[in-house]
Amino acid sequence: MGRLREELTGADELLGIEEAARLLGVGQVTVWRWCREGALPCAKIGRKWRVRRGALDEFVRRSERAQTLTGRLRVFVGVPDNLLAVTQDAELMRKLDPAFLRVGEARGGVLVKYQLEDERLPSLDDLREELRADGMDVGRLEGEGRLRLIAGSAASGGRPEEVRRLVAEVPGELGNGGTVRVNFNWNMGVGLEAALRQQRDLSELVEGESDLVVKTTVLEEDMDGWPGAEQRRAQVAHSGMVWLSRSGLVMSRVLPPPVL
Repeated sequence: MGRLREELTGADELLGIEEAARLLGVGQVTVWRWCREGALPCAKIGRKWRVRRGALDEFVRRSERAQTLTGRLRVFVGVPDNLLAVTQDAELMRKLDPAFLRVGEARGGVLVKYQLEDERLPSLDDLREELRADGMDVGRLEGEGRLRLIAGSAASGGRPEEVRRLVAEVPGELGNGGTVRVNFNWNMGVGLEAALRQQRDLSELVEGESDLVVKTTVLEEDMDGWPGAEQRRAQVAHSGMVWLSRSGLVMSRVLPPPVL
């Protein structure tokens, strides 16, 4: 990557597909596909595709960042989106939540984190310190209303209503292209059936909003106590799944039923 960084000078210089492929070390067909899919910003001038050196450099930086947890979430999380995240333990949950919030910070909009009262999880003050340690300007974001850290969460049936209220509160942010990103812990206190109903209602809410992302995180030890049928129901109630364990990270999408 260092040699490539040295070659990517003169950000406005236009490169052909052949030159871009040589610098990246991939085939021309791969570069053309990235251009067609929008992953690599390109311009078609006449009959030929052209790539700015600056865009190619940014593409490399994104690829490097994607090796971190924040980088991989940045690539995976869409807008709108409704995700179920499962972490092997509370420590990994403490790493996943800041990574999710940093993705939202970089993309603008309003970040909302509901933190349940659970001895395994940090308090709101501890969470603020962890976010500061991760480089987030917590004071500024809270002062601007872009970061809202809230103890507890709505009671049974209340989460969809709470999210609707949040979306209604920030029409200016949404109107300017911002996104409301809400981060819940799975609320075991309301009972599994009620929690699953909340998640289905949240999924329907996300489908009706173009600028809303909801992530609900559950500890693996809590999920292990659910019957298999309820685990499957929880997975298909969301548009995507994130599994974070000591051995690796798995991210997958729930696809619509195929046409038979």
